[in-house]
Amino acid sequence: MTEKPAVLIIIDMQQGMSWPQAGVRNNPNAEREMAELIAHWRANHAPIVHVRHLSTEPDSLFWPDQEGVLFQDAFQPLLDEKVIEKSVPDAFTHSDLADWLRDQHFQTLVIVGGSTNNSVESTVRSAGNLGFTTYVVGSACFAFEKEDFFGQARSAEEVHAMSLANLHGEYATVIGQDDAFGLVS
Repeated sequence: MTEKPAVLIIIDMQQGMSWPQAGVRNNPNAEREMAELIAHWRANHAPIVHVRHLSTEPDSLFWPDQEGVLFQDAFQPLLDEKVIEKSVPDAFTHSDLADWLRDQHFQTLVIVGGSTNNSVESTVRSAGNLGFTTYVVGSACFAFEKEDFFGQARSAEEVHAMSLANLHGEYATVIGQDDAFGLVS
């Protein structure tokens, strides 16, 4: 059997992620890089999964039935692209994602989106633990500034870098965009 192409998984690229109330973030070029990856995957007829967060908290930017939950225009799924809806950070929890990937015989995943230390990190950890060959395109993810456990303010870049460090080598391999392009041809 020939090797299946890598699956591009785009995490939580919803309108609320771009609103000022989401917070101060790093990597302003992440959306451009994600859009280029999507275009490359589509041009090569490779599989794409879009993940959308539907919050259970009424005051969330991702509460159902309001604009924050909608996909951003640049990240609208096509009819033949899979959409996973989740109410927790991890896209594998309470969804059919793992079963769908295995039923389709997909083994390699390329994960991008936001936020690096939340839904991206949670999903990547599960993917690695479930035995998928997992890559994270660090330049196609972003994080928001956050206080650490001890109350010290951490910049969005620090949060992003620590999250990538948590993932690299244990749950996934962190790669650049050019390396990701090479996973689909």
